[in-house]
Amino acid sequence: MRFKLILAFVKPNISDKVVDAMKEAGATGATIIPARGTGIHEAKSFFGLTIEAQTEIILFLVEEHVVEKFMEIIKKAGEFNKPGTGIAFVMPVEHIAGLESQMKKFKDQARDDYF
Repeated sequence: MRFKLILAFVKPNISDKVVDAMKEAGATGATIIPARGTGIHEAKSFFGLTIEAQTEIILFLVEEHVVEKFMEIIKKAGEFNKPGTGIAFVMPVEHIAGLESQMKKFKDQARDDYF
């Protein structure tokens, strides 16, 4: 069984919507990390202090066969068609420990007829 890590960078007000949509689609869980960042637009300042945009990084560990479906769900729930709402990408995962309780769900997702 092979796994991928989906990382979605979204505004805090969108995080719950993305996580809820992913869980409804079969994701077994998520990790949310608060972060801040900057994009191509100028950072705003207030009395000389730079105000950086708050963001959250949502991590989803998924079985490789569901990656494309889950990426579509993230794009839709995160409203990625609008500028500045977020970005998501996928990274390979080499080794995993601690998923024994979730392996049945992942094996079910690996079946072609799951979705």
